[in-house]
Amino acid sequence: MEILRTPDDRFDDLPDFPWRPQYADLSGGLRMAYVDEGPRDAPVVLMLHGEPTWSYLYRHMIGPVVDAGLRVVAPDLIGFGRSDKPADLGDYTYARHVDWVTELLDQLALRDLTLFCQDWGSLIGLRIAGLDPDRFARIVVGNGFLPAGQVSDNAAFRAWRAFARFSPVFPTGRIVDLGSARSLTRAERAAYDAPFPSRRHQAGARAFPRLVPTSASDPAMPANQDAWAGLGGFERPFLTLFGHQDPILGKGDRPLQAHVPGAAGQAHARLEGSHFVQEDCGPELARRIVDLVCAGS
Repeated sequence: MEILRTPDDRFDDLPDFPWRPQYADLSGGLRMAYVDEGPRDAPVVLMLHGEPTWSYLYRHMIGPVVDAGLRVVAPDLIGFGRSDKPADLGDYTYARHVDWVTELLDQLALRDLTLFCQDWGSLIGLRIAGLDPDRFARIVVGNGFLPAGQVSDNAAFRAWRAFARFSPVFPTGRIVDLGSARSLTRAERAAYDAPFPSRRHQAGARAFPRLVPTSASDPAMPANQDAWAGLGGFERPFLTLFGHQDPILGKGDRPLQAHVPGAAGQAHARLEGSHFVQEDCGPELARRIVDLVCAGS
């Protein structure tokens, strides 16, 4: 496996992102970056980003959650942010992404977690939670899902998958801008472009859409179905906070609410945001997460 590493100076002068990265050495010679802020003995909020973002997506949420006395761990998935980037699309599989995140959680000995997940962060986080529910005290999902054959993919997703596969350019900052209800500044778009100094660094971002299991024959489907069944027994708090302007996942909250017992009676909301709801509603998401954690303290 050829592993690429983004030069550190690509991340100089990031707007609104003062936190220094930590690094974990994973199996296979990979290095995963993550933000780890707040008291070591405080309840942990795990924030998992999706595609094609990195922990920068949580810059409007980390501070308020830490200021409330909680600890935040926000990894950069392998292939994204400051984490290492295998150069070949074939190096990325759904199972490997799950294993990489699980390895980080094990190294940090993280239990009783509050998970916040969006996009591919949900595909990874909800699979881990469904197969190991005792690791999690509560779950919050924003514009995410766990595909296990319950629903069909829609036209917007099929278009996105084709774009990621065939487009000669993959302008990350512009993609995040288009997926947000508000307009990002030039500096913010540059922060999303920073992890990818060349096309070869973008293999992980290009690979993600084709890894979403959409057929019964997909190798990821059996584990996802087991995880979906596990979520069907998850009785701890389960909250959905979706940006209703998301054309792909804006209505994906209802199947989750119907399936997960812990969703009953929770203050679910559809917020004034699009796919990257963290960009549009970051402080509100942070407040609602803090309220959920404090209510169970």
